[in-house]
Amino acid sequence: MEIVILVVVIALVAVGLISGLVVGSRKKKKLPPEAPSSTPTLTAPPAEPHVGDEAEAPHDEPRRTIEEVGLPGATETPVAVEDPVVAEPPAPAIEIPEPSAGRLIRLRARLARSQNSLGKGLLTLLSREHLDEETWEEIEETLLIADVGVAPTQELVERLRERVRVLGTRTPEELRTLLKEELVTLLGTDFDRAVKTESGLDTPAVVMVVGVNGTGKTTTTGKLARVLIADGRSVVLGAADTFRAAAADQLQTWGERVGARTVRGPEGGDPASIAFDAVKEGIAEGADVVLIDTAGRLHTKTGLMDELGKVKRVVEKHGPLDEV
Repeated sequence: MEIVILVVVIALVAVGLISGLVVGSRKKKKLPPEAPSSTPTLTAPPAEPHVGDEAEAPHDEPRRTIEEVGLPGATETPVAVEDPVVAEPPAPAIEIPEPSAGRLIRLRARLARSQNSLGKGLLTLLSREHLDEETWEEIEETLLIADVGVAPTQELVERLRERVRVLGTRTPEELRTLLKEELVTLLGTDFDRAVKTESGLDTPAVVMVVGVNGTGKTTTTGKLARVLIADGRSVVLGAADTFRAAAADQLQTWGERVGARTVRGPEGGDPASIAFDAVKEGIAEGADVVLIDTAGRLHTKTGLMDELGKVKRVVEKHGPLDEV
């Protein structure tokens, strides 16, 4: 048995030696030389330059410091670029209103010459030969259309019917006189209609304009400022109507036309705060009158009326409120 194993080992060693000799002889075998060719030898194209290669300085150049390196275009003369000229809107021209006395005389003269639809309509109806119930209803309708009011219209019509029946008035002159007397009686002449714009103290007179929506409060405030400035008074306007859009702009436009400064605040702000600041500015400037414009409101709106009371109380911290 041992002899067989020895023979197998010798056989394996012999096979390994023979394989090594064969491989070694193959490596030593030289390839035949290639025949010369007429085609040129192809070379690889140069590598593509990478980003920033062109900005690299040659390695043989001396290094420079940051101070020695000039900025590109530093030697060029800078071109001055002018800012575009924006044209400012021209300031509104300040109007110099005429004194109120002369304007009032002209107004009365024009009213005396006027023949409005109310007067002509009433005189036409009252001049009819037979003033029946239908005619009196037309008279009442004419007064209502002219915004005289329900209660004053009923009172006026009743008084006219009684006097026409008693006196038997028919001519236009008599009817005009009769209508004038009844209207004056209805309006009343014993009321004080003067606007108090003078303060007995060192503080300016304060006038607060109130009313329902759409009755012309802002326009009336501007007209009051115009009349007061025409009479030589200095005026400060307070834009306390922060509810209606552009109300402060409208009041400021009125003030700029006649030279009155407007104190205003943000839209939707506290009107009492704006009124307080307006009176404060009026005191600081030594103004004669401070006119405060307020937002429109109905007397049935409790919250809005309370807000108006707050404006009045805040204003009175500077002094008494002279006119509402």
